[in-house]
Amino acid sequence: MTEIACIADPEAAYVRAFRARVEARPPGALVLDRTFFFPAGGGQPSDRGILRNSEGGEWAITEVQHRGEAVIHRVTELRRPPRLVAVGDELEGSIDWELRYRHMRAHTAQHLTSSLIFSRTGTRTRRATIGAESSSIELEHPLADSGTWDAIRGSTADRVREDLTVGIRFVPRDEYEATPAARSGLAPLPRSVTRVRLIAIEGIDTVPCGGTHVRRTGEIGSIEFTPVPTTGPIDRVSFRLKEPGSGAPPS
Repeated sequence: MTEIACIADPEAAYVRAFRARVEARPPGALVLDRTFFFPAGGGQPSDRGILRNSEGGEWAITEVQHRGEAVIHRVTELRRPPRLVAVGDELEGSIDWELRYRHMRAHTAQHLTSSLIFSRTGTRTRRATIGAESSSIELEHPLADSGTWDAIRGSTADRVREDLTVGIRFVPRDEYEATPAARSGLAPLPRSVTRVRLIAIEGIDTVPCGGTHVRRTGEIGSIEFTPVPTTGPIDRVSFRLKEPGSGAPPS
């Protein structure tokens, strides 16, 4: 079993380097006892980065995936060590911070936008796709007109400027299901989830999510939304990020 350490609390997503031990060596991959590399899921791509050992070996992380209770790190050898990596060896992981931080900002921007669409129109997000270059939100029902969308876009910019807290908490599944609430997302919880991870934007929204997020909405920075039709329904919203906003850590 791999501990996915990058989702433990708001600060964990900001960890850029860590040490872990090898638990298994499937072909072309490594399994660690814990990882701060995010495994792809929930519409968010996996992290990338480097693994190194004390003997000079170096491996590029090309993809990170869930495999049951383990996390598989697909690797490409960059520098061969004197001996093969063995179970029990300690490795140092370094995360591609620029990529990770863009995913964090984009995922929080998606939550914020989805929540404001829902609060204004009652329309929930069917699916979200997060990317370093662009992201998209697919809606349950089309928005009626561009005027509605203009108001939502303005509200999103306002909430970024307000620099709201983004928090994380875990609750038992039965507690989560015993207090049903109107939520902005439609994605169902997998049957295997017994402890629900909730992302809460201060005073705006609380939804289940396993992704990485920024600590405050101010870090999102400016959001450039793809122009939408000026007439007719709007059933998909796409956006990309510009420069990080207030409180962004140094690169």
